[in-house]
Amino acid sequence: MLFELLDDYYPAPQAAMFVLDQGGRVLGCGRGSFELTGLKDERAIGRDAKDLLGLVTDDGADVIGTVREWGVRQLNKPATIEAEGDLPARVTVDCFPAYDDDGGVLLVLTPSE
Repeated sequence: MLFELLDDYYPAPQAAMFVLDQGGRVLGCGRGSFELTGLKDERAIGRDAKDLLGLVTDDGADVIGTVREWGVRQLNKPATIEAEGDLPARVTVDCFPAYDDDGGVLLVLTPSE
């Protein structure tokens, strides 16, 4: 998958990155994902990201679904995650569509507190 982050996006050093397929399932866990969620790759890959992470935006929007359906990026969405057995954590969600025919999503979660 090809993701274009553009020249105006710089993830924070502590940001966690996840690559999702066209169905919203985790294909890969990148930098910072274990530190934020406590989930190792083998527990995350193949599972629905929203359910796995317990991702709930403050406004109730389905950020991943919007990116998948419309092919537009979603930035600076305040949210809470609660990965399996982990304590809730406040994050800022940035989500990017794949710019090829694969239809994937790059999900970036930055701790906000």
